Amino acid sequence: MSVDLISPLSIRPARTVPAVPARRVAADLLQLTKPTLTAMNVLVMLGAYALAGGGFDPVRLLALLGGTTLIVGSANAMNQVLEQDTDALMARTRNRPLPAGRMDAGAAATFGFVTLLASLPPLWVVDPGAAALGVGAWLAYVCVYTPMKRRSGWALLVGAVPGAVPPLMGWVAAGGALALEAWLLFAVLVAWQVPHFIGVALLSGDDYARAGIVTIVADRGDRGARVRAVAWSWALLVASLALAATPLASGVYAVVAVALGLYVCRAAGALLRPGAGRDVTRRFFFAALAYLPALVLALVLDAALL
Repeated sequence: MSVDLISPLSIRPARTVPAVPARRVAADLLQLTKPTLTAMNVLVMLGAYALAGGGFDPVRLLALLGGTTLIVGSANAMNQVLEQDTDALMARTRNRPLPAGRMDAGAAATFGFVTLLASLPPLWVVDPGAAALGVGAWLAYVCVYTPMKRRSGWALLVGAVPGAVPPLMGWVAAGGALALEAWLLFAVLVAWQVPHFIGVALLSGDDYARAGIVTIVADRGDRGARVRAVAWSWALLVASLALAATPLASGVYAVVAVALGLYVCRAAGALLRPGAGRDVTRRFFFAALAYLPALVLALVLDAALL
């Protein structure tokens, strides 16, 4: 499958937008970073850093936290620059700063590049490997995944790869080589993103179709997407339990991982019931959403008790 790479510089010319108060501008810049998604990435990065034995060095932690927040926020901002036209066609995204007309593409792109450049010095100081991983994930997310969303449902899997890089960054930043445990954390992140975003696609299928984005629902059909949500939920359970077989965790984590995994699998299984509606899909979506922070917290607390 051929995927055209595009440059983040390929954006529409700036347009005139009305003047807005400074507080509104700050809120819009924050919205460009997709703060909830950024916070989730930072959480799993910090969890991996703690699990790898990074220790508590306030300066090092602040640099790692700041650099990761900036580079993830930059990728999300550039994603919105490149998707402003499709965002304008979807109810869930049309009030974002660019499609709503509160900010022009040039200003948003400048913000995206400035935050990218600002992220590199602190990440490099912490560890050049962490900086390299961050840049690689940025390029994959912005230049490959974002344009691919309009071409193929396979974009879901492609986008899951850069989305799973933060734990690798945290592990490397702690001074360790990428051991088996780090790759298992990566596998958990990949496996989690697929059912999570299938839930989003099932809930917003009409929106995505109107915008010309090829989701797994459009690619494989509603039933096919639901079957894959179930399969990936079980894959997530298996990946999470593989961590319990390493020195990283104990039986306490295993119990929590089983409970959380079965909860998500049960919610996914309900998607296959005849007549399953939006309420069932919504429960699955929120079950998957809550899963990741709960699992990372359990893993960190379990390691602290070892």
